[in-house]
Amino acid sequence: MIDESIFKAYDIRGTYPEQLDEGVARDIGRAFVNHLALSGSRVVVARDMRLSGDDLKEAFIGGVTEAGADVLDLGLVSTDALYFAVGHLEEPGGAMITASHNPKNYNGFKLCREKAIALSGESGIGQIRDLITSGKLPEPAEYPGSVERSDIAEEYAKHCLNFIETEGLRPLKIVVDAGNGMAGKMLPPIFEKLPFEYVPMYFELDGSFPNHPPNPIEPENVRELQGRVRSEEADFGVAFDGDADRCFIVNEKGETIDGDILAALIAKNVLEKEPGATIIYSAVCSKAFPELVRREGGTPVRTKAGHSIIKPQMRERDAAFGGEHSAHFYFRENFFADSGIIAMLTVAELVGRQEGPISDLISPIDPYVRSGEINSEVADGEATLKKVEDHFAQNEDARTDHLDGLTVDLGDWWFNLRPSNTEPLLRLNVEAGDEETLQKQRDALLDLIQE
Repeated sequence: MIDESIFKAYDIRGTYPEQLDEGVARDIGRAFVNHLALSGSRVVVARDMRLSGDDLKEAFIGGVTEAGADVLDLGLVSTDALYFAVGHLEEPGGAMITASHNPKNYNGFKLCREKAIALSGESGIGQIRDLITSGKLPEPAEYPGSVERSDIAEEYAKHCLNFIETEGLRPLKIVVDAGNGMAGKMLPPIFEKLPFEYVPMYFELDGSFPNHPPNPIEPENVRELQGRVRSEEADFGVAFDGDADRCFIVNEKGETIDGDILAALIAKNVLEKEPGATIIYSAVCSKAFPELVRREGGTPVRTKAGHSIIKPQMRERDAAFGGEHSAHFYFRENFFADSGIIAMLTVAELVGRQEGPISDLISPIDPYVRSGEINSEVADGEATLKKVEDHFAQNEDARTDHLDGLTVDLGDWWFNLRPSNTEPLLRLNVEAGDEETLQKQRDALLDLIQE
């Protein structure tokens, strides 16, 4: 029996081979073609450098061709390059075999339809699950599909470079930690065209991740990058996750820039090129984000986190850019898909256009202090959320909303408390105007949550 827990809200993901093996991959390929009615069409397929990636890719391709669809196999590329290929080549569907930032024993599938529209749990992934678990997968097609192989790395490099103006930029020194992930393949043809020196760290593709896990959101995984930025006296550093669809920036002092503040900086770049644009941001982002967008003449739109929420909102509003505190950065001209590489380039352009360091760009747009995300394990998430909301209902200055979990704004500080999609956890984010207020309110909230 298939383990249904691998079918997540945003992708399919599990441990290999316990939860996800070649047989499951083949069934996913067949179900994907049948759900989207792709028989007779072409599916774009790619993988990252995970050790199980090639076997799972071949099995998935086997399922796709059995169901009567052709395959364009891109081989080893980043997830954002797969999205680009589907949109640019006007193909009706695509699949990336990756587990993003998860440990080495994981793998999975990020699936999309035409125009790189991602499948989600409610729209596509659940239906694929049901097709497989019901035992109602159609028989193989009378005429199986064919497989063509192609390399899109150079074409994607040109696409990414179109997002910035390279003329007149001062030379920068950038330390890049690819984490043995896909940035190690995708970045060299991009840097060849830039007036920058880059210092590569762990560019060798290696799905065993011998140096550190491919998850830069964990502070211990960027400590070496921070030290290298200082020792190299670099302008900034950048760390990518395993499939390179997210990036994390370290300033010239070796300090990591929060994902939402980095998103605000990218929004500044976007609004300089497209005044008045609509910018989407997730509800957990710092107040600094919408404040910057308004100052720069843009229209900020607050929404729930998650690519299956943000991408449709961007399409509906024709938003130029969308950002999340988790370092997902979405670009309209990238088929509304997220890209860590394009995010890095927009930051490099801003820094390269001024004489001062990147911290000079950050300090004027970020007047707040933040707790970072704090996880609390609770027995009953809903009851705890209600308890916290009832506590603040007594305060007439509190403004409350439920766009994404519980958000309470008390003017000089605010917080968001929301449940995890996958674990019995509540995630707390607190922001205030000064450190004393932050610590006091954070500690009081944690006492309330955990009592």
